[in-house]
Amino acid sequence: MKQPCIVSVYRSASEDGMYLIVEKAQGLKKVPEPLLNRFGPAKESMAFLLTETKKLARFDAKQVLDAIRDNGFFLQLPPPRDDEMAEIALKNSKLQR
Repeated sequence: MKQPCIVSVYRSASEDGMYLIVEKAQGLKKVPEPLLNRFGPAKESMAFLLTETKKLARFDAKQVLDAIRDNGFFLQLPPPRDDEMAEIALKNSKLQR
């Protein structure tokens, strides 16, 4: 079993549903500059203790821990949208203007 890790979750201000998960002590230091530029302004949304057995909404905790240890970060992309949902999202974005 791998050691647990205290992680920070950063939300992209430019792309809804995109998150970076990093070791809290390192912050965003290990995230490559081109990815940070694409990610846009990062807003820390939470921090928690991540263990292999922790239940996460969309990914296996072990996969996230492995990525953080191997790469310094885990990038969570938004789920793919079907055509109907994309149309609804477009209408909603127009309402927010």
